[in-house]
Amino acid sequence: MANKAPAWVVPVMRAGYGARGLVYLTVGALALWAVFWGGAAQGTQNALADLKQVTFGYVALWLIGLGLIAYMVWRLIDAAMDLEDEGSDAKGIFARLAQAVTGLIHGILGLSIIRLGMGQGGSGGNGAENWTAKLMSLPYGPSLVAIVGAVVIGAGIYYVQKGLRGKYREDIRITPVTRKLDPLMKAGFVAEGVIVGTIGGFLLYAGLTSDPGEAGGVGQALGYIRALDYGAFLFAALALGLLCFALENMVEAVYRILPRYAGPDVSTLASRAKAKAKAHT
Repeated sequence: MANKAPAWVVPVMRAGYGARGLVYLTVGALALWAVFWGGAAQGTQNALADLKQVTFGYVALWLIGLGLIAYMVWRLIDAAMDLEDEGSDAKGIFARLAQAVTGLIHGILGLSIIRLGMGQGGSGGNGAENWTAKLMSLPYGPSLVAIVGAVVIGAGIYYVQKGLRGKYREDIRITPVTRKLDPLMKAGFVAEGVIVGTIGGFLLYAGLTSDPGEAGGVGQALGYIRALDYGAFLFAALALGLLCFALENMVEAVYRILPRYAGPDVSTLASRAKAKAKAHT
């Protein structure tokens, strides 16, 4: 395996993060709308289906769908080539497996959005429930769904710790813009981790009970959180967090670097933080 990422990976990566940013911008904005004006939180497919009602909405759906497929390609290459230097120990393998799974999930979502752009499908239904039912129809399907759920929970935990520990800073080029947006990016990762972990819990329970109806996506996760004691406050915080995560993806679309392509001498937010910590010792 080559030590250096091929140059074409970089634009694929940027297209993927840009598309994912648009998805979370749409879902987060509609969730925030629900906070102030009522209504249920919408999942990604339902939220994006609303784009069909606006000018050039079908074009936007195609671009977002293709971008999410690009994100899948990027994540699969990232995991296979270990472009983020996760390593080959148990911890590194799990992180790379989570990268691959999240990439595949976004790729499936991308295909669904392209179907919307082709005028197929609608705003009803639960996408997670549909593909979970298909997976359960396979041999050992419930076990596969439970395993996917456990991996998705792990991905949620990974997002939270990545935000709290500031690990994302290792891949963000340092500029005046990224320095100012750093706290919002941290909040975005934590919010995304909570939602992804909740979705993973749904999938794990669906696999253990062999009931695809227990599976749920972003909309179901937000609805579950909203129904908890004091859930309205957490729901509002997560709606804002989704907007922060959309912003974080836009930042990654522009300022993310690949160490194996850019080289070791690029200054990142992490190197600035290390320099500041060293100066205070």
